[in-house]
Amino acid sequence: MQGSQLQRLVEVMDTLRSPGGCPWDAEQTHESLLKYLLEESYEFIEAVENGNRIDMREELGDVLLQVYFHARMAEDHPTDPFTIEEVAQGIADKLIRRHPHVFAGLEVKGSEEVLENWEEIKKKEKGRTSPVDGVALSQPALPLLEKLLHRAEKYKVQVDSPAANTLEAVADESAVGQALHAVIAWAHANGIDAEAALRKEALRVSNQISSKTQS
Repeated sequence: MQGSQLQRLVEVMDTLRSPGGCPWDAEQTHESLLKYLLEESYEFIEAVENGNRIDMREELGDVLLQVYFHARMAEDHPTDPFTIEEVAQGIADKLIRRHPHVFAGLEVKGSEEVLENWEEIKKKEKGRTSPVDGVALSQPALPLLEKLLHRAEKYKVQVDSPAANTLEAVADESAVGQALHAVIAWAHANGIDAEAALRKEALRVSNQISSKTQS
């Protein structure tokens, strides 16, 4: 049943993108759809945070649509096309390679060793030599800095993190950046996801604003 519905989605996307289909869908590019990929991802995150199973299912469908949409557009590339089947094959092969403890009989002691093996295999596959290789610099600044601090720690690179007292400095772009760096480094050193912590605080503020405006 699952396979037939996934195939149906392939056929629907093909109809929308083919001559006689939807003019809007036919005009889209990978670039034009990026904002929707982000938007649908955030909407799924919100559904998870709210514990709403109905919304989770719907928003996952919207995320899945973005994957199929991009794959269908990729079929039309004049020199380097690929299909959703190749996308699925690539990720399935990657999962098998990166889980030798499941598919190749490698013994591990726990999840920490699983992650270490994953990173080592990934490093060899990508031919990475620098701690910053593969870090997406286009991601939001907060998770970007968290990722860089993680890589620095992993590769034993000493990073000069500003002191927490930078909040006492005159507020300019450099001082604010260093203050945020200090807080993120403080969170990282204590095993706290700074993005998740800030999001929870933002939701607390949102609830506070709502309660005060309703009273």
